[in-house]
Amino acid sequence: LRYCEMTDEGCSAVTSALKSNPSHLRELNLSGNKLGDSGVKNLSDLLMNTQFKLEKLELSCCEMTDEGCSAVTSALKSNPSHLRELDLSENELGDSGVKNLSDLLMNTQFKLKKLHLYRCRITEEQCLILTSALKSNPSHLRELNLSWNELGDSGVKNLSDLLMNTQFKLEKL
Repeated sequence: LRYCEMTDEGCSAVTSALKSNPSHLRELNLSGNKLGDSGVKNLSDLLMNTQFKLEKLELSCCEMTDEGCSAVTSALKSNPSHLRELDLSENELGDSGVKNLSDLLMNTQFKLKKLHLYRCRITEEQCLILTSALKSNPSHLRELNLSWNELGDSGVKNLSDLLMNTQFKLEKL
């Protein structure tokens, strides 16, 4: 359902339908829709359902801010065991969004393999928070996309330090 000109109203209809039958869907791509924080929050209610066994969630370019990111990560904290791929690219996650995402990444039950965060305006300081989180739970992530962010030299150095960790099994950066 990517780039379908869906708003929070359409997202509400989709999440309502999935709430009534949560156990089969494994991939959900709502990228490029105008969900905003309210649409993403509605989706977050579904993500908390332990019968919802989503493995891949794509929410790039959905007009999400730190508020929406915090709602998604909060929901995933309560149901961390299934999701393997998360794309939050081209959203302005802000300090609190990155912090909440980092808290989720530290959860050892959260076994994410692919994380896409390109064009999220992630700063050097936010990169430090992310890499610290990944250091504390290094064994699952295989792919990390931080392209088109504002990492600067210190952000890249923190990533480089992470790559030296033998427990960190990243295959694509």
